[in-house]
Amino acid sequence: MPALVLLGAQWGDEGKGKATDLLGGSVDYVVRYQGGNNAGHTVVVGDQKYALHLLPSGILTPECTPVIGNGVVVDPAVLLSELSGLNERGVDTSKLLISGNAHLITPYHTTVDKVTERFLGKRKIGTTGRGIGPAYADKINRVGIRVQDLYDESILVQKVEAALDGKNQMLAKLYNRRAIEAGQIVEELLGYGEQIKPYVADTALILNNALDEGKVVLMEGGQGTLLDVDHGTYPFVTSSNPTSGGACTGTGVGPTKITRVIGILKAYTTRVGAGPFPTELFDEDGDKLRSIGHEYGVTTGRDRRCGWFDAVIARYATRVNGLTDFFLTKLDILTGWEQIPVCVAYEIDGKRVDELPFSQTDFHHAKPVYEYLPGWTEDITKAKTFADLPKNAQAYVKALEEMSGAPISAIGVGPGRTETIEINSFV
Repeated sequence: MPALVLLGAQWGDEGKGKATDLLGGSVDYVVRYQGGNNAGHTVVVGDQKYALHLLPSGILTPECTPVIGNGVVVDPAVLLSELSGLNERGVDTSKLLISGNAHLITPYHTTVDKVTERFLGKRKIGTTGRGIGPAYADKINRVGIRVQDLYDESILVQKVEAALDGKNQMLAKLYNRRAIEAGQIVEELLGYGEQIKPYVADTALILNNALDEGKVVLMEGGQGTLLDVDHGTYPFVTSSNPTSGGACTGTGVGPTKITRVIGILKAYTTRVGAGPFPTELFDEDGDKLRSIGHEYGVTTGRDRRCGWFDAVIARYATRVNGLTDFFLTKLDILTGWEQIPVCVAYEIDGKRVDELPFSQTDFHHAKPVYEYLPGWTEDITKAKTFADLPKNAQAYVKALEEMSGAPISAIGVGPGRTETIEINSFV
């Protein structure tokens, strides 16, 4: 049976949580494969709204086993708080599995993240300050702390002391901050270890066995394609790989077992934090998109930058991820515009460019080339089939599909779990 990958095809915040939750009833496992609690997903179930930051969206589906894969960096305090909040609301979290190979975000990671970003001033990246980057940096520098280290105190002490040797020098001499005591960190981490121990497992083995038994595994990215550390708008990116290749390294499931790669695509474009954004709007239309679309970060609360749909980015996402399908979200937000601009290409130094430029300098100077599609005024939130949509809304979807290079197999017409038009089944 298939392994499916579901990921953001823009800069994140496309509605992955809703898409994952919608598919949750059809799959056996939902796995987060990268990122940490710097990614927020909002899922609406009936009249209940859930804001998930670290946990896989599948945790809201009783039949599904939610998994935090080895590619995720885990802040244990955030994890336990999120589990507690869901338990208080009657959500069963007992099936959660956490990879023993996942790396931990410690208090010194968040400290380093905040002081470094503050030190950069106007050159700051726009991180969430939650320690994600420093945790991944320690992973690559081979001084990271893994979940499994919580169960061998001698190893944990050695690793924490080794990690703090350099960091305390930096904090004291460069940032004029007090040194962090290794003993306090170890004691805190050991306490977390006891609380999360029931969830810790060899998740790569479990997932591969599940696929061999004919079960369906859905792999869920935390951020969007343009935030990928290799394929995004570097350096204004996250510290991991939300693109489809990251699903393999972040779960331990090989690429030959993946049969569908689904890109989540918002009917317009948003991004949070610094970095280039060719279609960004600074006028009433941008304010209107932000207000109607509730474009505020689930994790940070920051205003999202809003702009028109960018087909160049969508084509790029199709290419680097090998997308087989798109899930188009928030089509209902565009109701009421007389005409809707769509960016079909860029103008750079007076020349038309149809593909995403690899040069950071060129992308910073890219100006959108727009085509204008007729809008609609009819309420589409009750639409159940593609034919229920107004003709202009149908034309808009078809135009985006043609420009983006992969079929649109589902359309979100409202925030609720049931407010979705399914054109082709993903499973």
